[in-house]
Amino acid sequence: MQAKFDLSNKQTNKARKSKQVSFRPAKGSSIKVEPIKDLKAIKRIKQILADKPRDLCLFTLGINTAYRAGELLSIKVGQVEHLNAGDSLTIKQTKTGKLRSVTLNQNCINSIHSYLTQIPLKRSQSLFTGQRGVLTVSSVNRLVKRWCGDVGLRGNYGSHTLRKTFGYQQRVKQGAPLPLLVEAFGHTTQKQTLDYLCIQEEEIRDLYLSMEL
Repeated sequence: MQAKFDLSNKQTNKARKSKQVSFRPAKGSSIKVEPIKDLKAIKRIKQILADKPRDLCLFTLGINTAYRAGELLSIKVGQVEHLNAGDSLTIKQTKTGKLRSVTLNQNCINSIHSYLTQIPLKRSQSLFTGQRGVLTVSSVNRLVKRWCGDVGLRGNYGSHTLRKTFGYQQRVKQGAPLPLLVEAFGHTTQKQTLDYLCIQEEEIRDLYLSMEL
């Protein structure tokens, strides 16, 4: 009788574990994170972060450089405190290990200087530091989700949203040449870049609507 009871418990526990696993994404699959497509939403996020200089700096650099979250978190104060608009910031890419240089615009410089003026940090410290030390990618993921939710955006947003927002706005709003974006993101094909930026279907749709023969 005891053996049957133990077997039953094992089967029940196994079923529970199996049920829990079923809620996880299949191996090799991924959930597509969206860029922020609405410029007004970007402005609203900046407004709600106006009294949070670290977060505003993180958001501003993220959507103006296309660096990955882990790359942003690797920045030291000494790398950026002396920079001016037009200067380059070079960071080792977390995915490829290659160095990538980005020219910082005035918005990036303003956000960095404002942040360091309000929250003095040592040159050797990480730029994006919290009460528990350097921010993590998962914490950036949570922050981005919160910011997007606070301005009423509906969809799936996360740390990659910052990087994707740069590419989306450059392509759709500024008309940046696709080969340049492929190079910036380190992709191998133009299709990969369009798909990554969630504009593959949009550009194909616009192709059909752009001319009536």
